[in-house]
Amino acid sequence: MPHLRIASVNVNGIRAAVRNGMHTWLDAADVDILTLQEVRGQDEHLEDAFPGWSMLHDPATAKGRAGVAVLSRNPAVSSRTALGADDFDSAGRWLEADFEIGGRPLTVVSAYVHSGEADTPKQDEKWKFLDAMTTRLGELAADDALALVTGDLNVGHRELDIRNWRGNRKKAGFLPRERAYFDRFLGAAGTSIAGVDGTTGPGLGWIDIGRTAHGEVDGPYTWWSMRGQAFDNDSGWRIDYHLATPALAARATGYTVARAASYSERWSDHAPVIVDYTYEQ
Repeated sequence: MPHLRIASVNVNGIRAAVRNGMHTWLDAADVDILTLQEVRGQDEHLEDAFPGWSMLHDPATAKGRAGVAVLSRNPAVSSRTALGADDFDSAGRWLEADFEIGGRPLTVVSAYVHSGEADTPKQDEKWKFLDAMTTRLGELAADDALALVTGDLNVGHRELDIRNWRGNRKKAGFLPRERAYFDRFLGAAGTSIAGVDGTTGPGLGWIDIGRTAHGEVDGPYTWWSMRGQAFDNDSGWRIDYHLATPALAARATGYTVARAASYSERWSDHAPVIVDYTYEQ
């Protein structure tokens, strides 16, 4: 049965990633669809970096910030970037691409959730984004759809997802309220889900491919600070995800975090997350 290989990575600036060796990984990865976050560039920078690829790119309103892209060997049939209310600026953070795979539509999202900062306006923007994302996930999952949300979602869902979780309980990325959104994203559809923060809400039924693949183990982490010995000590966070609808999750046949072999070989502070999905021709 053929497979579709989808990889996602926060490149931390596409020009720097390419300059520092991204293509050494990409040339060997055999990827069909590649989603990028924190592109921090313009269309021409992506075109220079990925000749021959079909490209969709949503830059941020502020030049040199955020930016998401979906690159593919075969072009998407349609795409969308709107998320949330008209007065909410989600530019550079949410890009949906529709493909026709094996006779069925597949929607792939590249998402870059705000990093936030507890008790500041930056965190308020993150709450708005997570609220809008909640609404859209409900819509994307309707009618047994094949849909996938990839990217840097900037929340460690569980204690297993952060090496130093005890020291980060009051920091953005591991706040109970943030984690409760993921409790609901991943809770059984149609049931009432009690979040880690004590709130309740409807489960949306999405599947965390990484956690499903690895079970109840620490990590595998996808982001490590560039400072200190975080990478060498594997003191990381798992904040980069493939979240799939149940119909697509059933087709997932592999999950890999392409962690660099050494600190000197890193070309981003994140590692690519790669999943194979099977489909019938």
